[in-house]
Amino acid sequence: MSKKVTYILLTVIFFAQINSTAQKNILTNSSSKTTLISNVVIIDGTGSEPKKGAIRFKGDAIIEVGELQPLNGEKIIDGKGKVLAPGFIDAHSHHLSDLQRKPAGLSTSNQGITTIVIGQDGGSYPMDSLEKDMREKPVVANVASYTGHSSLREEVMGEKNVLRQASQIEVDKMKTILATELAKGSLGLSTGLEYEQAFYSSRDEVLQLAKVAADAKTRYISHIRSEDVTLADALDEIIQIGKITKMPVQISHIKLAKKSDWGNASKVLAQLETARAEGVQITADVYPYTFWNSTLRVLFPARDYTNMASAQLAVTQLFDPKESYIVQYAPNKNYVGKTLSAIAQLRNETEAQALISLVDIAAKFKEANPKYNGSIEAIAAKSMSEADVAKFIAWPYAVICSDGNGGGHPRGYGSFTRVLGKYVRNENIISLSNAIHKMTGQTAEYLGIKNRGLIAVGQKADLVLLDANTVIDHAVIGNSNALSTGIAMVWVNGQLVYQNQKATGKKPGVLIKR
Repeated sequence: MSKKVTYILLTVIFFAQINSTAQKNILTNSSSKTTLISNVVIIDGTGSEPKKGAIRFKGDAIIEVGELQPLNGEKIIDGKGKVLAPGFIDAHSHHLSDLQRKPAGLSTSNQGITTIVIGQDGGSYPMDSLEKDMREKPVVANVASYTGHSSLREEVMGEKNVLRQASQIEVDKMKTILATELAKGSLGLSTGLEYEQAFYSSRDEVLQLAKVAADAKTRYISHIRSEDVTLADALDEIIQIGKITKMPVQISHIKLAKKSDWGNASKVLAQLETARAEGVQITADVYPYTFWNSTLRVLFPARDYTNMASAQLAVTQLFDPKESYIVQYAPNKNYVGKTLSAIAQLRNETEAQALISLVDIAAKFKEANPKYNGSIEAIAAKSMSEADVAKFIAWPYAVICSDGNGGGHPRGYGSFTRVLGKYVRNENIISLSNAIHKMTGQTAEYLGIKNRGLIAVGQKADLVLLDANTVIDHAVIGNSNALSTGIAMVWVNGQLVYQNQKATGKKPGVLIKR
């Protein structure tokens, strides 16, 4: 028996030695395929304190983290004391079309984004189509997607027949399609209940679909039914979905968009905290701006587009027409870049009447141009208070998003760098480690994304090298594509895609499936 024990012990030691030696040989013999990023302050995405060190990656994965020495022949990058963080994950994004049109991918890379999460606000592509597009049109960033409720409605009910409640037969068809999409790797169900395609859906319709997502152990994310006039009811709906299904639920781009509600962020967060204390896994994402970007039509909560009283409510409570800019308007390109107030003066109309007129003109343009490709109208509308935005960003269960694409609203180019510059460095709303956690590890956890969002052995080599002392956004209305400064280098799946405000031309993004 003693010989047997001794034999086993020696064997274990022997193999341990072989494995250790083999690992060193592998690193040495293939050092030309490894990259060492040294002399950096590592913020690893967990929320823990920064640590000086280095990381080594090979191919698309991190293989070592710590106090590392260079290997013969390997590529060495001196981080010069800058911060090395996991690549940022945009929890709510519309960037895919921009990345396909502009392969350089500056809208995402310039702010450190390495993964975008699409299928938002109820609109999505089928997973098979998305996989085919990613294969035929590779992009800079990784892509993950939800399945959109509005897209399901249009597929089942017909694009021009969604302004009503769905029948049970139609809901059952949507449930079948959703289950198939979830099985193909969708992250879960998204809704855009404030938009016309889903506005007329019943609570029961949404809940039935949410249960399908819950049964598949996925998630629910929602642009809730109202961010202004009926906010309380909209919050209750998503809380109830979380309570009944017991799955994680997330509020998209949380905000208080009604002027008389400004200053009530703490009350809303207290309501969400109460729900969490009752077992509801509710979270939120938020972008760092006091103005949103959407259609003019959402400014009519009752969808009564010719009602002067509703238009008057909009211009006095739902947005500031003097600080809100038309960013897209196909019927009259001369209106783009002008405030609604300025357009009202040009038209010799009141602000309320001008709002009605622009909606009507856009509707007639759409009817006369059914094959028009692109957004017909959009407004960047000032409707939030800075204090509320800051409180939402600081909420422990909020993560950062852009809700952006490549044009119009500056959030498409500057959301993440704006948080790091304005809310971290300049205003001390949150710490740098906390902010990066909200952009990386916490986001990956909330979305169910594996092997990304952290700097650790085995994680994918999605990385951002940044200067914490200078990082800041520069995109503004009228110059929404201005590049951020302070983002030195960006890697996606181990490939350098951005350096010193220039794209490298690499397009290593992959489709991330649940």
